[in-house]
This record gives sequence, C-alpha cells and structure tokens, in this order.
Amino acid sequence: MKSERAKPRIVVTFGTRPEAIKMFPVVFALRETGLFDVRVVVTAQHRELLDSVLSLAGLIPDLDLDLMLPNQSLDGLASRILTRFGEALDSLRPDRVLVHGDTLTTMIASLACYFRRVPVGHVEAGLRSGDIYSPWPEEVNRKVTGVIADLHFAPTETAAAALRAENVAHSAIHVTGNTVIDALLHARNRLAADPALAPAIAPLKARFASRRIIAVTAHRRENFGAGMAGIAQALQQLAARDDVAIIYPLHPNPNVVKVMRPALAGYDNIALLDPLDYLDFVAMMDASEIVLTDSGGIQEEAPSLGKPVLVMRDTTERPEGIAAGTAQLVGTDPAAIIAEATRLLDRPEDYQAMARAHNPYGDGTASRRIAEIVAGAS
Repeated sequence: MKSERAKPRIVVTFGTRPEAIKMFPVVFALRETGLFDVRVVVTAQHRELLDSVLSLAGLIPDLDLDLMLPNQSLDGLASRILTRFGEALDSLRPDRVLVHGDTLTTMIASLACYFRRVPVGHVEAGLRSGDIYSPWPEEVNRKVTGVIADLHFAPTETAAAALRAENVAHSAIHVTGNTVIDALLHARNRLAADPALAPAIAPLKARFASRRIIAVTAHRRENFGAGMAGIAQALQQLAARDDVAIIYPLHPNPNVVKVMRPALAGYDNIALLDPLDYLDFVAMMDASEIVLTDSGGIQEEAPSLGKPVLVMRDTTERPEGIAAGTAQLVGTDPAAIIAEATRLLDRPEDYQAMARAHNPYGDGTASRRIAEIVAGAS
C-alpha cells in the first residue's frame, strides 16, 4: 500500500461519539509533530452524536462515509463498513491506520486493513472483561482488533498485562495512559475560561442549586429490556429523596427511550435531556455528586473530576477503577443501585473515600506519547 510521498500517511478512523472524544487529541498530537500526512476518515455509525464532537474539536473529516441507517443491524453495518472503508483505503493508500477501542468501526476497519496488509495501531488496547457477551459486542470487537494490530497503545499496566497474556509481543505493547483524560482536561480548561460554553447545564445547576445532582447515562445493548427497566425503577426511587436531582441525557436508541421517557417523565427533580455536546457533558459531570452509568469511558472521566462512579453493569473491562476505589459495580438490580447510591449520599466518609481515590487512567499526555511511538515505528 505504501507509495512515494514526503511524509508517511496516517489514517485515523472512528465512527462514534466516544471514539471521537478519545481520538481528536491523537489527531492533533500527530499533526503537531509535523512528521505525518494525517487523514481523518469517519464511518459515522452514530451520526448525530459524532457530529457534536467534531464540531467541538473543530475537526473536519477528510472523508465521511456517512454509513448510519435507521434501526441498523450489526451485520448490515459491518458489511457497509467493510466495503466502504476498504474503498477508502484503496483511495488513500495509507502507511498506517489508527483505530480506537471497541466499536464495530474499530474491528471492521482493522479487518479491511488486514486484507490489504496495512499496519494497524490500536488506541485503548487490552481492555478485557473476560466475557464475550458482556459488554456485547464490544468485547469481541476488541479481541479481534488485538489479533490484527501491530501497535497496541494500552491505557494501563492492567491492559498491557491482558495483552501479554494473549501472547502479544511485549515490544508491540506501549502503556500510554488513556486519551480520554487528554480530551477531558482540554474541555475542563475551556469551561474554566468560559462557562457559557455549557448552555444546557447552566440553567439546571441553578434549578437544582439546593439539591445533590446525580448524573446518569445508560445505553448498553446488554442492558436493553429488563436491565433498563431496573435502572428506571432505581432512578424513580432515588428521585423520591428531597435532597436529590437527576440529570439524564437520553441516548436516542429506541430501546432506551421507550423505557426511560414513560418511567421518568413528570418528575420535577429529573431532567431528561437530548444528547449533550461534550462540553455540556463535562459540565454535567462536574456539577454532579455521583455518576451512575453503564458506559465505559465515563468510568475513566468522572474520577478525574473527583466523582464516584456506580457502574450499572455486572462486569467491566476497566477493573483499574474498581481496584483503585474510584468506581463500583452495582449491576442493574434496583435494590443494589439504590443501596449504594444511598450509602454515598448518606455516609460522607464513604463518599470521600471514592472521591479522593487515585485515578489510574492517566495524566493528560497519552496522545503525545502515542504520536511519538508512531513516529518511531514509521
């Protein structure tokens, strides 16, 4: 695939909002070296949520495949990514492709690269839950990508150890920290300079000034159905407290909306929002006392802001937070969610133990490390 050119061509690809948040600092770091011809290709497997981050970062893709369809199936999306991203590779002829994390874009783009012998660098490599159905399909997306990649940017030593256990060459593994901390610190600095950059959260902070805010996200496929119903029931009971307010940006997936809107609409102290821009999202976490989530990235972000995280899943591929005490698994059983949230709200010593725990996910320089490693491999 290589061609004669002045600089190695690096394609950075992603398709979802979390990937965009974690990869825009990598794009900037690569460009700042002056060593690469950097091209950004987005699949837009999540169209609306992706666009808000691109706008925030001021990042204009070189190629937007615009592959999202209503009610898309995993196999249908996979086939579109494989063919369209393959065409992009044939056109751009990169010397290396960087993918991120655990999405379908990540796995299928890596497969398209393999078919063309294009080297792949995997950002946020080595996360493992040990259960291929939790999170689903992310666990297998990560594992397949790990087989193909020749550079593995592990966010933590735990992730690096997981890769070594799978017989990945030690020389191919690089512990860099997580790029989400780079993005978070960038956002926090912008908000400190201009709080007006979070227009959706400012009025809610005033509205709920006398209450303790619980920030909520829930959208995982494995929680669809009974899991979502359990989370909704727990939120209803927490909202019965006079000292609590809940801010919940709803994921647009119908499997989330059809459960949460009927269950939670009409509560004066629950704000159901459309998906937030990233700066508003950071402002929401910063204004909260506790974060309830089934997300992956928030388990990394919230501890950097000193916010305890209750993870509404039975397993996590981010055990470092659990071990450090910044996060706790509570599943989707309403009784467990309520019990642990109540403990943090009512026991200051337990709250402070989590809020002050060391964040194991990095120092905000992961993207620069990745750029240096890519330069050394080029």
